[in-house]
Amino acid sequence: MKSSKYIDHTQLKPDATKEKIVALCKEAAQYDFASVCVNPCWIELCREELKDTDVKVCTVIGFPLGAMSTASKVFETKDAIERGAEEIDMVINVGKLKDGDDEYVTNEIKAVKEACGDHILKVIIEACLLSDEEKVRACKDSEKAGADFVKTSTGFSTGGATLEDVKLMRASVSEKVKVKAAGGIRDKETFEKMIEAGAERIGTSSGAKLIG
Repeated sequence: MKSSKYIDHTQLKPDATKEKIVALCKEAAQYDFASVCVNPCWIELCREELKDTDVKVCTVIGFPLGAMSTASKVFETKDAIERGAEEIDMVINVGKLKDGDDEYVTNEIKAVKEACGDHILKVIIEACLLSDEEKVRACKDSEKAGADFVKTSTGFSTGGATLEDVKLMRASVSEKVKVKAAGGIRDKETFEKMIEAGAERIGTSSGAKLIG
């Protein structure tokens, strides 16, 4: 796989304007990234901007805290798919995981996956808030629920992706589940190390610099 196809070109800041989203799409098309990852209000704009490319539109669900109801996440997912999203990155309920309520976490991911249908679901575990034991559980819950990827971070909490987390997450799931590293990946050396550690997708706003 060529290096550009590892990248989800990301713009999730609350002050992102239409101009910034259009620029994101133009860069993604220019460099042939895997996807653009944007907040749900920008799905239709991205679909229009990327209609003549094979760059997918990815959006986030339950973002960035993950603490809303399962019903809210399911509705948000269905709405996003209907409006043209092709990949979904959802945030788990971190508090429920910490309470040891793996049944809740698994069932919620499963409900969102069902709402996704055949579309790719990436599950953000927010690793910076978890112990290693909790990271392993979150990954196993995600695989049990049918997730396609486990993802390190939102980029909006206390830390981003680390090599140690990527290695642990890769070891915690079978080959059927892939790993996405996101948060703080801004240079080519880090990008390459994340892939070596087992990441098969990289979430970053610095894509052009990483493959240049």
